[in-house]
Amino acid sequence: MSYELVINSSSSEVVTALLYENKLVEIHKEGLDDRFNVGDVYLGKVKKIVPSLNAAFVDVGYEKDAFLHYLDLGPQYRSMNKFVQMSISGKQSTHKLGYNKIEADILKDGKVKEHLSSNQLIAVQVTKEPISSKGPRLSAEVTIPGRFLVLVPFSEKISVSQKIKDPAERERLKRLINSIRPRKFGVIIRTVAQNKKVAELDQDLKDLENKWSKMYKELKDASPRKKLLGEMNRATTVLRDELNKEFTSIHVDDESLYLELKDYVKTIAPEKEEIVKLYQGKVSLFESRGINKQIKATFGRKVNLKSGAYLIIDHTEAMHVIDVNSGNRKATNPDQELNALETNLESAEEIARLLRLRDMGGIVAVDFIDMYNRPNNKKLIESFRKYMKDDKAKHNIQPPSRFGVVELTRQRVRPETEIKTTETCPTCLGKGEVQASILIIDEIESLLNSIIIEGVAKTITLNVHPFIDAFLKKGVKNIQRQWFLKYKKWITIRPMTELGILQYQFLDEGDNSL
Repeated sequence: MSYELVINSSSSEVVTALLYENKLVEIHKEGLDDRFNVGDVYLGKVKKIVPSLNAAFVDVGYEKDAFLHYLDLGPQYRSMNKFVQMSISGKQSTHKLGYNKIEADILKDGKVKEHLSSNQLIAVQVTKEPISSKGPRLSAEVTIPGRFLVLVPFSEKISVSQKIKDPAERERLKRLINSIRPRKFGVIIRTVAQNKKVAELDQDLKDLENKWSKMYKELKDASPRKKLLGEMNRATTVLRDELNKEFTSIHVDDESLYLELKDYVKTIAPEKEEIVKLYQGKVSLFESRGINKQIKATFGRKVNLKSGAYLIIDHTEAMHVIDVNSGNRKATNPDQELNALETNLESAEEIARLLRLRDMGGIVAVDFIDMYNRPNNKKLIESFRKYMKDDKAKHNIQPPSRFGVVELTRQRVRPETEIKTTETCPTCLGKGEVQASILIIDEIESLLNSIIIEGVAKTITLNVHPFIDAFLKKGVKNIQRQWFLKYKKWITIRPMTELGILQYQFLDEGDNSL
């Protein structure tokens, strides 16, 4: 079992792909100017109180006001709000909470108008990124996550992840953290803290306290909409949450990002520093690792399975609908019920991967192939739950309805990952008019002739669709060799699946477009 992280950086975005056994399981796209990521802390300004919703709309700088429900104020809202107001006014002289009084918890069934008022300044944390036409969702209960621990201000509670089952280890961690935690800070102990030494946990706790101190400094004389504390970039976040002994390599194609990640890995897991590698190949990183091909195969409306069965995935405003079809799958068993079970189990495993990969959230309805044997339906649901076990998003899978449809809900905190897998029509280029596509070779050669006459490049590389690549290299007296004889210059031709069939690129020795 092995995990790999592949990070492709461009001038406009950073795309992070997580692979398990060479199979794509997560992909994250992050624009270089991305804001309002989950975990970011802002100083917001209350714009409107809505008693009927028991909520408020808060201006944090997004085009639409963010949503803050009363239940997301957190039990210790009074203490946190007092700290924020005193920090802004300069009355709070330190980030430490030892001398701050912990106020009484707010009522669970209270009203938002009792605690918030229009134009009030409030520190809020993004819990859901802007999705569709909605602004971010917020919480006033600010927490700071680290690799092993989560820091919770104005709390005395120490919680241990339920996934740590050993009673002795749970007690050890509680006792250890209680001895080193700062006063009036609670701590949540994450699963990866199991069996960790005190030095590692102490360093993680100090890092979290430093982040809290940074937020306190940003609060001084802060104005509304200011970001007080930013979450790490998506690649570093994946490493923080996922890095373990099963990680075998991290490939990066940007030198500055490579150095940043190498330093981070050296800090959190020195023994893993050597797995961070800088990619310097001529072909794009995603192309060389076969990731582009996997993206094309898994982000379309139709997803084919190895057996010949396939899935149809449709999206509506309210829910996602997935239909399982046997397609041209060959029956391996004379019993039709067992064939249906095999197809459904294969589909359930792929659906679990796709939900995580495409970050599909909300309500999902899956129409599996009908089965009439109750034990088979039970086996399908148990297997589906097992396949979903590694998904960190909260989810709930219901048994098949009387119509045979399996319904599930999956937590949605970020917009669904959408990647265009269709290509422009190679004959009309999306215009609805047919052009003489056979002339593409003449067009390429005409431009090549101009480039060589101008002498603007020492070496020339031509990127084309694989179909065009095959045509240019076909036969002993192929076009590529004819160009060499004609121009006395070898033209390197590279197949690129991400290009349309009538698209091409000429690059110089520095991979700059000609």
